[in-house]
Amino acid sequence: MAFTEFLDHMLANPLMFLAVMLTLGVILVNGWTDAPNAIATCVVTRCISARAAILMAAVFNFLGVYVMTLLNATVAETITKMVDFGNDPRSAIVALSAAMFAIVTWATLAFLFGIPTSESHALIAGLTGSAIALHSSLSGVNGSEWVKALYGIVISVAMGFGLGWLVCKTVTIAFRNVHRRKTEPIFRYAQIFGAACSAFMHGAQDGQKFMGIILLCQFLSLGQTPQAVVPPSWLMLLCSVIMACGTAIGGKKIIKSVGMDMVKLEKYQGFSADIAASASLMICSVLSLPVSTTHAKTTAIMGVGAVKSIKAINLGVVKEMVLTWILTFPGCGLIGFLMTKLFMWLF
Repeated sequence: MAFTEFLDHMLANPLMFLAVMLTLGVILVNGWTDAPNAIATCVVTRCISARAAILMAAVFNFLGVYVMTLLNATVAETITKMVDFGNDPRSAIVALSAAMFAIVTWATLAFLFGIPTSESHALIAGLTGSAIALHSSLSGVNGSEWVKALYGIVISVAMGFGLGWLVCKTVTIAFRNVHRRKTEPIFRYAQIFGAACSAFMHGAQDGQKFMGIILLCQFLSLGQTPQAVVPPSWLMLLCSVIMACGTAIGGKKIIKSVGMDMVKLEKYQGFSADIAASASLMICSVLSLPVSTTHAKTTAIMGVGAVKSIKAINLGVVKEMVLTWILTFPGCGLIGFLMTKLFMWLF
């Protein structure tokens, strides 16, 4: 699908134009609420400046989208198959637009409080709420695909914490007889590498999800059944650039919440958290599980902090994050449901 062909079709279809613009808005919001998790640790430990980290994140987000899509595009396929918007193109695209509007609303509210939400789970919740509203029942929800999100939550949280503890403990033992001053340069560059890996895997996970939604807009507007296709390179680049713009606009607030408020990190700890989160995301991607970068990274940081002591973790910040995660499915799902009813009435 050429860019000019897609653009012509979008401009000729106002509802598709609305759905795509709202999806790009979700990607922008993801850039300032979710993407900063990937680079938070290397910024707060002063391994790299925020501006340089954002540029690095943009490059590796794109590489993550591009490489993982060529190797395994099943995360995008899982998202497109999770709900059924029916056979009426007009109703389907209106419902999808309402879902995207709900996600932007939910994420913006969380951002104002500086809480790193999961746009992955907001996406799933918004789509589900819209599908239920459209069908006035659960018939529009594909349970076999939806349950993968639940598996992803459990696996990514457990694996993030466990690998964070394991990697940090291994690093601590390996360098126990080395003077801290000598390890600083090593872990400075190691942490930049780890942050690049995190940004790569964030692109691999979240980039695929949002590309899947834009392709879903195309299918629904044409009245076609969503099918597995390889996203074009221009779409990968577009998603990466918009995500980077979002990170540049509002990423610092989330970087502070994740990298400073929850656990006071040193360079070796930041490296351990980055590697643990990247490994967790990689495994989930291979298993075709749509998971949250936020969940993987924050639980990895908790695991790293637990190596010293549970007291090293700011449990107050953790409680706020966990509460937001718990509320995302019912909260964003309800907004998606209500917005769909409203959009169906308006359009």
